[in-house]
Amino acid sequence: MVERRPGAAAPATETTVRSADWDSRDLGDEEHTRVLFTEVDMTEATSAAAVFTECVFRGVRFNVSSHADSAFLNCTFVRCSFFDATFTGCKLVGSRFDDCSHDLMKVGGGDWSFTGLPGADLRRADFADVRLREADLTGARLAGAPVRRCDLSGAWLHKADLSGCDLRGSVLPPLDPATVELRGAVVDPAQAVALVTALGLEVRS
Repeated sequence: MVERRPGAAAPATETTVRSADWDSRDLGDEEHTRVLFTEVDMTEATSAAAVFTECVFRGVRFNVSSHADSAFLNCTFVRCSFFDATFTGCKLVGSRFDDCSHDLMKVGGGDWSFTGLPGADLRRADFADVRLREADLTGARLAGAPVRRCDLSGAWLHKADLSGCDLRGSVLPPLDPATVELRGAVVDPAQAVALVTALGLEVRS
């Protein structure tokens, strides 16, 4: 069993949206607080500056949806599908993903600090310029994924698979090859020096 950060309990919801067809819906700048969305189809939905606070999404399809400058704060996602979903400049601070699929999900910019993605299969996801401070990535599978120019300060990476992962430009916590799979990962020279130093090695000519 992978040791992971204790997660917060799912927020208590007050209203429910069940089995709704929101396919291609323009969410605009809608605001939703403590809503349970269950089996909702949000395929190809779009949002711009929408705010979801302490919401729970169960079995929701976000496939090919696009979200810009929107916020999903302290939300919980359970068995949701994010196939080819795009998040640009979004905030997901404190949110948690359980048993979700993330194939071809693209995240550009934004703040995903304290987000829980333990055990997530992110091999076909793409992260660039994302703030992932203290994110829970224990046991996450990122093999071969681009994680470029991201801030992973304080992130939990125990048992994470970063093999073949493009990490160039990212701020990394100290990585121990004994607990993180790094074989074939791509790093820049500054990161290489930091990794060598973290391992207690000396570089001499």
